[in-house]
Amino acid sequence: MLNVLILCTGNSCRSVLGEALINHLGAGRLRAFSAGSRPVGKVNDNALATLRRNGLPTEGYLSQSWNEFADAGIDIAITVCDQAAGEACPVYLNSTTRAHWGLPDPAHVEGTEAEVNAAFQATYDALEKRIQAMLALPLETLSSAELSSQLNQIGQLS
Repeated sequence: MLNVLILCTGNSCRSVLGEALINHLGAGRLRAFSAGSRPVGKVNDNALATLRRNGLPTEGYLSQSWNEFADAGIDIAITVCDQAAGEACPVYLNSTTRAHWGLPDPAHVEGTEAEVNAAFQATYDALEKRIQAMLALPLETLSSAELSSQLNQIGQLS
């Protein structure tokens, strides 16, 4: 089983949605975690509501530092926000296959409840599409360079 770390600066929305989706869709093949370079310390309530609306578990998610995973044996690290992609990753990720799947932060959307829900659902849908494409790859047999290239291409899917 491959360990996947989804990274975002605050680790409260996009990375948590990615963690939940990978664990759900990649069960038995991938195990996902999420973390942030500067975690806010609380998972966004709208992210949890989005998981609930889509029938995924909402328990056990944390907003935590990427330092928590220094000994986790991470195989793949995927950044989901542009800020985290531009930051220097911890040393323990130096040999990890990395990719970037930039997505707008739904937590910054202001408006009606329906508009905010739509922004979170759009993020969920984009992540689901990308994760399905990732799972279609022969992850276990690609070289790190090939995998990184393929995952970065998947990060362009909307």
